Amino acid sequence: MRGRAKPPPAPLPQRDGIDPVRVRLPEDPGEEWASVRDHLLARFAGAIGADRVDAMFADGRFVSVLGPVAPDEPYTAGRFLWFHRDFAPEEPVPFPVGVVYRDARLVIADKPHFLATTPRGRHITETAVARLRRELGLPSLQPAHRLDRLTAGLVLFVVRPEDRGAYQTLFRDKLVRKEYEAVAPYDPSIAFPRTVRSRIVKERGVIAAREEPGEPNSESRIELLEHREGLGHYRLLPATGRTHQLRVHMNGLGLPLVHDPVYPVIEPEGAADDWTRPLQLLARVLEFTDPVTGGPRRFESGLRLSAWPDR
Repeated sequence: MRGRAKPPPAPLPQRDGIDPVRVRLPEDPGEEWASVRDHLLARFAGAIGADRVDAMFADGRFVSVLGPVAPDEPYTAGRFLWFHRDFAPEEPVPFPVGVVYRDARLVIADKPHFLATTPRGRHITETAVARLRRELGLPSLQPAHRLDRLTAGLVLFVVRPEDRGAYQTLFRDKLVRKEYEAVAPYDPSIAFPRTVRSRIVKERGVIAAREEPGEPNSESRIELLEHREGLGHYRLLPATGRTHQLRVHMNGLGLPLVHDPVYPVIEPEGAADDWTRPLQLLARVLEFTDPVTGGPRRFESGLRLSAWPDR
């Protein structure tokens, strides 16, 4: 069995903070593909059309480490090719990505509401990682964890690829203390502080997560900081990291977060973002022991929730 070769460095630079797509030509035991074009047509024509694949060849957009690839080059299994995707137009998120801290290893960003952390779906160049790569001149920057697109606050990015595993492990092993703030309705009949434990299920392709009977897989501590005019200002301390966990737990208490487009009612899919109605959830604090230096680290967001202005 042929071993997998380690991919060489990409011969194409990033575009708009996004890496080129890397393709490894697979084995072809049935000898279906005489040329590189034959394979790429079979692979991509169904999505973008044969004419578009041929136009990319004509423009020299498929490249190897030796340069542009001709469509009639013989097919060679195991060969690496690269190309840049065509990016659909994206509406710019009209808020900056703040930088709370930066050194040779870490960037702690203050992500605004509405900005995805990493490329996914229709959000590619308008993401925190793409913006920071461009703005800071750090092409290798990668997040160690993710924050929901609609949630604002702190995200830890790693500058050097060799350090990423150590910081990702912190989040995987629940060694990072996370503190969130939220604004939601106030109900005097609900006593705080309280710890909510439940089983949360999130199906692929379904927007909303749900709680089901069974062994709990999520835990959140909820504290009421203040209340006024029918709203509460809450501190949320997740012990686990299920998708939409804090939003699900608050909604389960009958206290859905202000401006939540999913809980308790899912708004029409594809609706344009309303910049004046951000989800009132903020990742306020990240605290951990640095896996490289062994020293304590604590970072705090400089953002504020618009539904709870200072008085």
